[in-house]
This record gives sequence, structure tokens and C-alpha cells, in this order.
Amino acid sequence: MLRSFTKMHGLGNDFVVIDATRQPFKPTADQLHRLADRRFGVGCDQVLVVEPPSSAEVDFDYRIYNADGSESGQCGNGARCLARFIHERGLSRQPQLRIATPTARMVVQLQDDGQVQVDMGQPMLEPQQVPFDAPARAQRYTVMTADGAPLEIGAVSMGNPHAVMVVDDVQSAPVAAWGAALQEHPAFPEQVNVGFLQIESENRAHLRVYERGAGETLACGSGACAAMVVGRLWGLLQEQVIIELPGGALQLAWAGEGHSVMMTGPAQTVFQGEIEWPQ
Repeated sequence: MLRSFTKMHGLGNDFVVIDATRQPFKPTADQLHRLADRRFGVGCDQVLVVEPPSSAEVDFDYRIYNADGSESGQCGNGARCLARFIHERGLSRQPQLRIATPTARMVVQLQDDGQVQVDMGQPMLEPQQVPFDAPARAQRYTVMTADGAPLEIGAVSMGNPHAVMVVDDVQSAPVAAWGAALQEHPAFPEQVNVGFLQIESENRAHLRVYERGAGETLACGSGACAAMVVGRLWGLLQEQVIIELPGGALQLAWAGEGHSVMMTGPAQTVFQGEIEWPQ
């Protein structure tokens, strides 16, 4: 059986997008792993699946599968690509869309200049919401690695868990080593996306993200939002910030607790195709 797909990316964070609004798509972990494989499949960081709405309060549901077959609850770059996919495939002509994952609801707005703005919702800061094993909420936490090194982090959920640490230089930061150490740390029962944030000024910062189920990616939209929140809570960033990721820049705005994080950035289609899908 042939399965149609669209390859897209947001700042180099790349996706295979599947339309399941008319034909259900229930992949196994092995099938997802093959689809995401860059040698034996199409290749991507995540697979995005557009589904019919589960309630009258949203226009579309969507699911996010990591390259290893696990499922994620949020993806900011994916949300922007999803909105452009929905328009390009004629599934909706509305410039503003309400979309939902199993853990988050977002409002996505296609702008006249080609950018896409996403209302990412309010950050969740209580440890049990992340989830993160801590006795009480704090702005800064210290986590000990297996080799005894203390790491100072902020912990936040943007519909998926994030740990953010501030570093002097993202280029020399041990992203793979510390990212893997925190991702497997028992304090994060659902694992965690790890952000390495370098402050350039109150309105500009640099970020690298080690993602659950994918490793380091060129960009992570929810990770940029989490980094913005931690930077604001730590008094390092202002209300509007440009965050530079390896794949490009995102515009972030957050007025503080009780407000949504607004993210604006590009979304691009690379190509469309069909793949032989195992029965």
C-alpha cells in the first residue's frame, strides 16, 4: 500500500507530515522508526499526523512521533508546519486554526509575510506538571549527574518537559553528554528535552536543544519557549526576545505568568511523495 506524505521543516527541524483526516494512520514503533530513518526511509526528526478534531473546540487534532517511535505532546516547529500543511492541502482556508495534541491546545495564525505565529499556551511551572521530582516549586534547581557534577537548571513544561541551563558559550557546551545525562535522570520520569541557553543581551539569546527521542536538532520551538520562560524568570531576558538556534531565529514574546508564550517563525514544504507502507 502506498502512503502519501509531505516533507517539511521549521528552521531545519524536519518532519514527515501525514494526512489522517480521511484515512486513519496508526503506526507501530518499528514503522515509525523506518519512516524516520534517513537511509532506509524518508528521514525526519519527528512524524506529524493530522487527525479530525476530537471536540468542537478545535479544528484539528495532531500527534507527534519521535524518530525512535515514542510520542511527544508538543512541538512548536511542528505546529507551524502543520498549519502550512493544512492550508496547502486544502483542509482549511482559515488563517487561524485551533489545534490540539494529547497534552496541549494551540492557536496558530498564518501571517501575510509567510511567517506562522503560534500561541503556545501558558508555561507550567509546578514540578508535578513538568513532571519533575522536586519537593516544591523553585526558579532554580540543582540536579546531580551520575558522576557527581551539579547542574543548575530551570524546569518547565510547554506541553512537554524541558530542563534549561544557562551556559557561557553554546558552541563549546557539552550538549550531547549533559543532554543525555539529564534526559535519563530519575528526577524526570518522562525524560526531558534539555536546552543550553547563552544570553547575548536582554533581547537576544542563542540556544541548542537535546530532544527526547531525537537527540540534538537544528531547532526546537517548544524548547525556545521554555528557554524564554526560564530566562525571564531568572531576570536575564525581556518580554520580547529573538532566540537564535542552529537552524535559524525565532521571535518569542511572554508577558509573564498568567500569559501565553507567543512564538513566530517560518515553516517550509520541501517535497511531497509516496512510500510503500507495510500492511
